[in-house]
Amino acid sequence: MVNYNSASGLSINVTITNPFGLHARSAAKIAKLVKKARSKVWIIKDKEKADASRMIDILSLAGIKDSKLTLLIDDPSDIDILNDLAHLIENSSGE
Repeated sequence: MVNYNSASGLSINVTITNPFGLHARSAAKIAKLVKKARSKVWIIKDKEKADASRMIDILSLAGIKDSKLTLLIDDPSDIDILNDLAHLIENSSGE
């Protein structure tokens, strides 16, 4: 379910389903997807916030299987990116 907060944009909570977590290949897919966004896209895990367009930032979260993430976009016009990103993470990053 997408949450709207006028101060921080749109967010959605997801769970990592990939048995390997957020590894290099999945981080590359995420970064490629969010490059299409008009505004910043963030991944938040345990109060750590990573720029979703940067592989190294994604990997720094050390997201393992079953980790809970919050995906956040600054611009509501990027709702499709948010939904596609949530789908990618919740479906084992297409693997």
